[in-house]
Amino acid sequence: MAVRQHSLNRYRSWLQAGFFILFVVAPPLDIFRFDLNQNHFIIFGMPWTLGLEALIRGDIGATEAVVNVMVRGFLPLLLVGGALIWTAWRYGRLYCGWLCPHFSVVETVNALLQRATGKPSIWESRPLPVRQPDGRVVLPDARYWLVTLPVAAAFAFLWALSLLTYLLPPFEIYHNLLNASLTGNQARFLGIGTLLFFIDFLFARHLFCRFGCAVGLFQSLAWMANPRALVVGFDSKRARNCQYCNNACDNTCPMRLRPRTIKRHMFTCTECTQCITACEQVQAGDPAGGLLHWVDGEQAIPVASGRRAMPGTGKQVPGY
Repeated sequence: MAVRQHSLNRYRSWLQAGFFILFVVAPPLDIFRFDLNQNHFIIFGMPWTLGLEALIRGDIGATEAVVNVMVRGFLPLLLVGGALIWTAWRYGRLYCGWLCPHFSVVETVNALLQRATGKPSIWESRPLPVRQPDGRVVLPDARYWLVTLPVAAAFAFLWALSLLTYLLPPFEIYHNLLNASLTGNQARFLGIGTLLFFIDFLFARHLFCRFGCAVGLFQSLAWMANPRALVVGFDSKRARNCQYCNNACDNTCPMRLRPRTIKRHMFTCTECTQCITACEQVQAGDPAGGLLHWVDGEQAIPVASGRRAMPGTGKQVPGY
């Protein structure tokens, strides 16, 4: 099981890296962007408009214009939004944990900050244990600040630059940047955007994911509405095994959640499986494996309802 979980984590890392690359190259490849100069979307190299220009020219009537708006505007939004909400209703915030380019930065900066300070976030009250779930001892090293700050700044600049290319012709932006000929508005966008993203990535990345991201919030609401949705389950009948652990599952969670608790306290869980992996590493010597695992259907209901089986009994008690 531990080997399978390791493969799953590696697969997730490749998905994250691939989607981050897609996020950066989508505008220059004209896969998807909105061109402010032309005032319409470009999708796979083709202009995507609502077709209202034909109405203005008098080539079509009001009925055809309404159909165009529905087919070209509302229908794509409904399909994309519906697919996202349905996925979240069934599987939780999979987009966040497996694809989102912001969350991949969160995890990267978490790891670097933990090497520099012993804490994955400056808001942690105390450093995490130096012993990792796999048994390694990793001591904080302040020299990692020399890596953490440039990496956060580089990600911030890349995000600001990428967002600008979603709005203006990418190669115009690249040309102006390389030749130091950015317009005033372009320079201000890059400067202010880089600063804001740097602050976010260094200080507020978890807060944004948990409370500021509309996409994440709607996924969480859809997930909470389904008591049978995929969720991290805790084998509370073996809870005594946790006494030999240093809260590895809590320590490794990128969103700073407590995976052994009930679902409503895991409102922003991204299904990243980091907690499951950590538990399996700690319990590697136990033939029964880890105490955390994905559950869905009827098995997910106790987690959603806030009642679990008391260790060693058949009684139901509030969530661990």
